[in-house]
Amino acid sequence: MDTAINDNKNRLDEFISNPKRSLWKLALPMMFGMMVHSIYMLTDTYFIGNLVGNDALSALGYVFPYMFIILGLTFGLGAGVTAVIARFIGEQSKLKADIASGQTILMGIVISIGIIVFTFFFKEDIFLIQNADQSVVDLASGYFNILSNGAVFLVFSMFIRAILSGEGDNLFPMKVLGIGTVLNIIFDPVFIYYFEQNGRGIEGAAIATVLSQLISCLILVYYLVYKKRSYIDFSVRYLKFNYNIIKEILAVGVPSSLSMIMMAMGAFIFNLLLNSDSAVAAFNLGSRIEHLFFLPIISISSSMVTLVGMFYGAKKFDLICSTIKYGIKYSLGFSISCLIFFLAVSQYIIPFFTDSAEITQIAISYFSVVSFSYPFVTIGMTTGRIMQGLGRGTPLLFITLIRVILINAPLGWYLRRVLELPVESVWYCILFSSVIASSISIVWMMRIIKEQENKISSVT
Repeated sequence: MDTAINDNKNRLDEFISNPKRSLWKLALPMMFGMMVHSIYMLTDTYFIGNLVGNDALSALGYVFPYMFIILGLTFGLGAGVTAVIARFIGEQSKLKADIASGQTILMGIVISIGIIVFTFFFKEDIFLIQNADQSVVDLASGYFNILSNGAVFLVFSMFIRAILSGEGDNLFPMKVLGIGTVLNIIFDPVFIYYFEQNGRGIEGAAIATVLSQLISCLILVYYLVYKKRSYIDFSVRYLKFNYNIIKEILAVGVPSSLSMIMMAMGAFIFNLLLNSDSAVAAFNLGSRIEHLFFLPIISISSSMVTLVGMFYGAKKFDLICSTIKYGIKYSLGFSISCLIFFLAVSQYIIPFFTDSAEITQIAISYFSVVSFSYPFVTIGMTTGRIMQGLGRGTPLLFITLIRVILINAPLGWYLRRVLELPVESVWYCILFSSVIASSISIVWMMRIIKEQENKISSVT
């Protein structure tokens, strides 16, 4: 444990002495770990699309909003954990960081129980309300039932990664994520082929996912609890409700979770507006493909939470400003590269995952419009994570509310249901809402930075 404490102090000193290099030190392991996971997602899509069929691809699209709610709730609260632990470490408050880890485990227990109870009561009804065909509903409910009952391993893995990220260690959790993903890629065709003999190949994919998540979770628990190689001290004595610290975690985590849940609601609304199994399959396929290429941006913005949180706790405001400028510059560069890439080659990528001409054409139309939103999405994503690092989770919530609920949903409904425009109108809603949301986000971030500058000036 003493070694872990010294390593963490050295890590904080290193971050302060060279923040630009530290940003990449945090972002690159995360990016490569997530890249392996995204490759799995595409591999999963390939096997399901080719071994099971296009109905199974549609089923994935209908499952996506609900799995995104689970991911959003866990990832959002995890962002609160990362920001709070990073700040406590910056303040040299190890005991508070230890207590925060205990509160994280308690949240994981509550969320896991809630997911299992929800699935027990609503596992099929939630797909019927999306106007899916009964054959697709059967596939979706079987797939979701297995994933949600095994979600406890996903939840705890994500929370443990959030704790380690808060102390500046993104390398080890991403190695574990990579191991789990490689196992998933290996398990996927085996289980899909075996279960497809009984017409349940998509359930085989779900079992492969849960099994790999179980192995990843066990590796993380062994590393933290038994090997005790973390700066954080995991102990039963910290598994007691602490109002003050849980409040600080929730102050950042709840708005972040709600914002991601709103995005899941947006995907649900889009499924209703698209009103076609083929269009839903194309939307899901396009989202999975673009996620792989967005990983550098996601990794940089996620790393900003740790760096900004530590610098904020250490009262190094000059480093916060320089890191923000540096991170946004490179994130925008990556997003423009993605824009150009998808405009040039999307028509060659899509047919690899499906033999349906209709799904292919709709997915190509998706990239021809949505690609132009990437720079704006990047600004909104990065500034939102920066504000989380500063302990402000509410802005991200309101910006997502504006983008998804106040713009996307009503505008999409008007274009599709009133004017009866084709599915491409939904893609233009995504572009328009991204422009508005990013403009608000960057102004909000600059205002918060100015407030902090004035606060520091008044103290000094």
